[in-house]
Amino acid sequence: MSESTYPIRTAQSVVIDSGEAIADIATQLAPDPGSLVLFFCSSQYDLEALTQAINTVFSDCQVIGCTSSGEIGPLGYTTGGLSAVSFPPEVLTGVAGLIHPINQFQIGEGEAFTQGLMRMLENQNNAARHHNTFAMLLIDGLSQLEEPIVRSLSSALGAIPIVGGSASDDLQFDQTFIFHQGQFHSDSALVLLATTPLRIFPFKTQHFRATEQRLVVTAADPTSRRVLEINGLPAAQEYARLVKVDLDDLNPMRFAASPVVVLIDGHEYVRSIQKANPDGSLTFYCAIDEGIVLRVAQGIDLTHNMEQALEEVRLRIGEPYLILGNDCVLRKLEINQKGLEQEVGTLLAKARVVGFNTYGEQFGGVHVNQTFTGLALGSPWSKP
Repeated sequence: MSESTYPIRTAQSVVIDSGEAIADIATQLAPDPGSLVLFFCSSQYDLEALTQAINTVFSDCQVIGCTSSGEIGPLGYTTGGLSAVSFPPEVLTGVAGLIHPINQFQIGEGEAFTQGLMRMLENQNNAARHHNTFAMLLIDGLSQLEEPIVRSLSSALGAIPIVGGSASDDLQFDQTFIFHQGQFHSDSALVLLATTPLRIFPFKTQHFRATEQRLVVTAADPTSRRVLEINGLPAAQEYARLVKVDLDDLNPMRFAASPVVVLIDGHEYVRSIQKANPDGSLTFYCAIDEGIVLRVAQGIDLTHNMEQALEEVRLRIGEPYLILGNDCVLRKLEINQKGLEQEVGTLLAKARVVGFNTYGEQFGGVHVNQTFTGLALGSPWSKP
């Protein structure tokens, strides 16, 4: 299929000026931006100017998005830019709901919120059913609330798959933003609920495999994502022993190279460590409960792992029209360190991935790290 025959248009810009970047994106999405535009942008943009440009250029369609720590699109990987995708109404009907402020969101509210979105979707497209509908979550990546929110939403969605990413801010760890109804919001989460005649395939992949080295969390503070003890010993000390490094050598690159894995329903999920603290505890990028059993993870070839994941997509739904991708910023740091940015970026561009580098990823009802989560859309089940 040639680029011009894809029903979904994609775009990417590295123009620094906010207004010019949006104009560049609009040109690439021309002649028609469709009914929904989804974008991911560097937090380095002047967000007020970006808002004005978006509302002027895309005044006739729904626009949603979030800030990033790197963008993925037709150019592959970029930093400090903007990527976008537009959906024509015949291939996607989508409704978006904002949770704000998320620190006041109660677990029990997930069902009412989700049911409200489903009613809105059915009012716009009476063909919406569980089998042809998906959800995408964009959430404040500094909130430390991904676990309860995605768990609540996933439970309410039932058979409808949910995939998502935690909004980021170019590794500044200051403030992340979600775009909804013409403005950027902090302390927020957005859920896109969409129905489509295209084949849907949610997937995740990570280039780590569990070893036999076990870590039992014997003391933790889940609210701050801190593990105090592992195997009854100070957490940092025991982790350093298991990965065979000196305690003083624990640093971000060591943690990125040796994350831990938890087994949930027979599937491995990565849990990444953010930092070692002066009191001997470890702060994670995910909440960790007492009693959980972790395993030290061993890295495998990242590029080959990504190739295998994309081949699985093709086997399931054919050549994808689009993959909405959420790629952990820790993966990007490793890719950059190993000089793989061009190679992996080209691989993703060829598979029509549009997405961003995140502060965390969601798959089903689980929040993970150092993972690529994707929602692939393929050719229709039956063509008219």
